Amino acid sequence: MQQGIHPEYRPVVFRDKAGGLSFLTGSTASGDRTVEWADGRAYPVVDVETSSASHPFYTGRARLTDTEGRVALYRRRYGG
Repeated sequence: MQQGIHPEYRPVVFRDKAGGLSFLTGSTASGDRTVEWADGRAYPVVDVETSSASHPFYTGRARLTDTEGRVALYRRRYGG
């Protein structure tokens, strides 16, 4: 691995603004602010719009398309 060209890899807190979930992980992302974690240390924090706590697919609030209505529309339009 070539020295001096890679970004610094360090622990960072990612915080979901909509879902209220925060998790500590390693990343090269940097944040302007810091937050104190449960271990008493301060880590840079990166706010994200969506995570598994707020994404509709993971929370079960995803919209499903009405496939029965589409089939009925097709049969009405083209006979069948």
